[in-house]
Amino acid sequence: MREHLGFLKTSSAVVKIAAWIFLLLGLLGGVSITLGLVPPYPRWMGVVILAIYAFLFFFLFLIAKIADLLIKIINEIKKE
Repeated sequence: MREHLGFLKTSSAVVKIAAWIFLLLGLLGGVSITLGLVPPYPRWMGVVILAIYAFLFFFLFLIAKIADLLIKIINEIKKE
């Protein structure tokens, strides 16, 4: 597993960046629909979009945190 540490670190960082991008886009889209800036959509649809993007954010961020935990476990095993 030690040979995969670089891949785990890189993929964790990439997934965290992707999670924050999803959250930013979801906030922009959801707030703009909720405020009525996008006419063809009802205002309640903005709340649904916010919920979906928040779920995607937490899911991706959880995956990245699990990868970080795996890196710590591998480093602790390497020390022994």
